[in-house]
Amino acid sequence: MRGIQIKEYVKSPDELRVTDLPDPIPTDDQYLIAIHASATNFFDLLQIAGKYQHQPPLPWIAGSEFAGTVLAVPRGARAPRFQVGDRVLGASQGGYATKIAAREEVLRPVPAGWSFAEAAGLFVTAPTSYGALVTRAGVKPGDYVLVHAAAGGVGLAAVQIAKAFGATVIATAGTGRKLDVARAFGADHVIDYADAAWPDKVKKLTPQGRGVDIVFDPVGLIDRSTKCIRWNGRLLVIGFAAGAIEKVAMNKVLLKNISIVGLHWGAYSINEPEMIPVVWEGLFKLIDEGKLRGTVFTDQEFVGLESVPAALKSLGSRGTWGKVVVKVPQQEGLSKI
Repeated sequence: MRGIQIKEYVKSPDELRVTDLPDPIPTDDQYLIAIHASATNFFDLLQIAGKYQHQPPLPWIAGSEFAGTVLAVPRGARAPRFQVGDRVLGASQGGYATKIAAREEVLRPVPAGWSFAEAAGLFVTAPTSYGALVTRAGVKPGDYVLVHAAAGGVGLAAVQIAKAFGATVIATAGTGRKLDVARAFGADHVIDYADAAWPDKVKKLTPQGRGVDIVFDPVGLIDRSTKCIRWNGRLLVIGFAAGAIEKVAMNKVLLKNISIVGLHWGAYSINEPEMIPVVWEGLFKLIDEGKLRGTVFTDQEFVGLESVPAALKSLGSRGTWGKVVVKVPQQEGLSKI
């Protein structure tokens, strides 16, 4: 196979190289999968630089999220969920390659009608947004939901999920293009958060200026969002894309009866594994109903593993929207993208 192997940490994606590597040898509980598309994530940038919280022992193959076709089922499985030729999506170490070995619990079927490129970016972002809005915040019809960084991967998923549950969505982003994208995916109102007056503008969009019911924040705007949240509102802490872990004046939490709610989707497999199938069942229901679609960045196309460095640099520049996905052409005879 071919892949991007990390033998030493790099300062820039430009240093990444595609090389010929031995095919992965699946363990008794792993599928062998031909990768047709790989999604990029910010944690990939951190990992190749040796700065991520989970660093595998060197050498290792970069990347995580992928979609492809099953080449072989686990040798030790009596009743495998997937069969040879099935289209699957998932996340496991080694996504920037033409083949990968992965366990069944990190795989899901590619939704009917979805391309590999669309499916490659589903595994991390969609359950994060669904778990936050539905499981943690209890979004319901009539709610006003403020989604920050609404044109990002989790943001666009959050916009669609909130709309599917009957909420009115106010989306923030930092450029006109990203605001247009958020609106195209269902946002009812869009606001540039470079405008210092955005909290006041958000409040004016709610009934009687009461404020929003839920704030979905993957950026680090919780403290300022307390200015536009209503009594009994829920603030969802998703991440800190702005770079700093902020501090919140707790008197604001007290005075407005606010709930600050965290969401660490990756830790559910350890602490609350029974919720994982519940979340995925909810997501596939929305997909089947046509209420959740893929969020692949389409302003620029990335084809071939050699384009992974350019894709990661584009992601890191924060000039992209949705999920930046690399299409991975396979040998003749395998399914095409």
